[in-house]
Amino acid sequence: MAKANENTPLSELIGGLLSDVTGLLRKEIDLAKTEVSEKVKKALSGAEFLMIGLVLAIGAVGVLLSALVSGLAVVISRYGISEVSANALAAVTVGLVIGAIAWLLISRGITALRGTQLTLDRTTASLRRDAEIVKEKV
Repeated sequence: MAKANENTPLSELIGGLLSDVTGLLRKEIDLAKTEVSEKVKKALSGAEFLMIGLVLAIGAVGVLLSALVSGLAVVISRYGISEVSANALAAVTVGLVIGAIAWLLISRGITALRGTQLTLDRTTASLRRDAEIVKEKV
């Protein structure tokens, strides 16, 4: 804002203040846009690799779980249970155990997401400083 001398009319002072506040708000909006853009880029930077890795991991887990079911079925069939019954019992057992583990992990993930706050810290701090400066000027 330009320096005000004793002869400057009040209307010019108020106009200058409004101009300064408008410019400041525009800069704050630009800062908020930039900050949001940075946070989104960080969140999405490895998304492609993450998705490919997750697809491969799901496939690997499926193969390993299938091998676990087959191995457990062999162990169960040694106790005199028919092969069909042993396969069914092994599949149900592995399914229940893996389902329980998945439920625990999903619950923990949901709890963690509820606690996450996506705040614009720099923009908030800057707006607070600007509000204090405007209060001092008025």
